[in-house]
Amino acid sequence: MAPPAPTHTSCSGCDLCLLACPVWRQTRDLRLTPHGRAKALQHGATAADIGASVSACTLCGSCEPACPEEIPLVDLVLELRRQNPLAAMPGAPVTAPPASGGTLLLPDPALRGDGERLRRVAALLGAAIAADDGADIGFALEAGAAIPPARLAGFLEGIDGAKRVVVAGGLLLRRLREWLPGKRIEALGAALSALPAVRGKLRAGDLYVIEPRAFHQDHAGLIGHYDGLRQALGLEMNLDLQRLAIATTASSAQPRFGLPALDAGDQARWILEGRDFERVVVEDAHDCAVFAAVTDRPVVHLGDL
Repeated sequence: MAPPAPTHTSCSGCDLCLLACPVWRQTRDLRLTPHGRAKALQHGATAADIGASVSACTLCGSCEPACPEEIPLVDLVLELRRQNPLAAMPGAPVTAPPASGGTLLLPDPALRGDGERLRRVAALLGAAIAADDGADIGFALEAGAAIPPARLAGFLEGIDGAKRVVVAGGLLLRRLREWLPGKRIEALGAALSALPAVRGKLRAGDLYVIEPRAFHQDHAGLIGHYDGLRQALGLEMNLDLQRLAIATTASSAQPRFGLPALDAGDQARWILEGRDFERVVVEDAHDCAVFAAVTDRPVVHLGDL
């Protein structure tokens, strides 16, 4: 019999989860960290008791690869939010015909909002653009809102026919891999940066900003890919000394929940600090405006190269 999965009870309080945690960096409030949540739960706290901590998490996932106990810390926050949701699920989405073969692209709201970039990215991938990208489901996951079973079943049925699914939203990607085991599901940044047409336009002097949510949930599988890029092309990356991706937090949904957000610009300046670069290349479309506001160097999305 397999041993039970680790939970908050396994937390030893080592604090390695704080290494790249943006909430810890900006607040220095241990109560708002994975360590603080785990210890509070160990002492009998409920989701409502630690609501401020649960709502403060940006879900960047940098804590998970650092945790020596291998506690699924993002899943822990998502479960706590389901017990005490931050918002209700948005209204009904557009219905779409099922995908049939080939590659299907699920854009996130930032990529969907830039039609020209979206078309370029889809062309690079040779992908059809999903009419139903599950944006409402992604929002519900982040908020802890209930997802009607019929809505989830319809969404999954619509993408199950694709041979390959490329997902821009790291949190949705995490759940799709659970909901559709065996399906080839890839993160947008990793998929684009694997293409020779894209790799050929990256250059030494680029600061390459990895989207953290997808990266951290598959850290062991993706670190070799990004190390290969870095070594072959001489790129700087938003990796700290522990090879965790420093997040800007620009894609976090706190503002949509009416909650205070971290200073994404401050996070971006931290990423830039001490680095020698000529251009910033981002995987997450949310990060374009954030870096453009804090540097006079060019900032481009990976799909715009």
